[in-house]
Amino acid sequence: MQFLKDKKIDFLGKRGFTFVLSAGLVLLAIGLFFVKPPHWGIDFTGGMLIHLRFDEMPETVDVRSALERGGVDNAAIQEFRDASAMIIRIEEEVIEGDVDIVKGILRENLPEDTDFEVLRTEMVGPAVGSYIQERAMMAFFFAFIGIIIYVAWRFKGGAWGFTAVIALTHDIIITFGVLNLLGITIDLPVVAALLTLAGYSVNDTIVVYDRIRENIKLHYKKPFNEVFNLSINETLSRTVITSGTTLAVIFALLIRGGEVLHGFSVALFIGVIIGTYSSIFLAAPLVFKWYDRHKK
Repeated sequence: MQFLKDKKIDFLGKRGFTFVLSAGLVLLAIGLFFVKPPHWGIDFTGGMLIHLRFDEMPETVDVRSALERGGVDNAAIQEFRDASAMIIRIEEEVIEGDVDIVKGILRENLPEDTDFEVLRTEMVGPAVGSYIQERAMMAFFFAFIGIIIYVAWRFKGGAWGFTAVIALTHDIIITFGVLNLLGITIDLPVVAALLTLAGYSVNDTIVVYDRIRENIKLHYKKPFNEVFNLSINETLSRTVITSGTTLAVIFALLIRGGEVLHGFSVALFIGVIIGTYSSIFLAAPLVFKWYDRHKK
């Protein structure tokens, strides 16, 4: 479907501004990391685990709201409806390891006829320990190397792979910075969203790269800047449709997905916007910059 026909937008003519903008956003995101450390969830920090059994099982959203009214935010709640039970994980510093605080908050904020008993309490360590974090970083590193090798092999040039990884790193850093600025808790669903974003961003970039490669062969007599602009304009309809439909689904998750999916949805929503921007205004212009310098 082509609803943006005969567009002749000079994307490369704006590369100076977009390079500065992207570099500035990346530096701000990195600087914010040190000025305002991220709020890590209990998946990374650990906390207290409280196992409750109810006479009549309440809704998870009601329990979460009761905790929040008592000042306990970002609790991780897992329900077992067959057993009328819930497991609640709370950051240790919020309640200072005192289960009686949680019991008092629930009794005060849940309906009076809600009766429950505490089956067990224990202090738990982070679900993502240092060993897993190290392995995750190694996985990211080797994934980036794999992207560089694959894209370089497919497009017969190392510049394509390196610029794709630069754009991908740019997307993840800026998305993480915006999440940090918004005060979104960084937990495993948010990490899953960032990994999903990585795949989306690389795919979007390769679609633009593929059209550039085709047009370099078809329009070999034209100047490089015209070929690159032509390619980006030809893929613009596809990019807008794909990103638009993806954002529509994520927006539905954001509105109706509930508290559990809130961080995941926000991370994806921001990431898709940043990823679409980088494919057009960063990845392709970086390849052009390399080819233009190499030609000279």
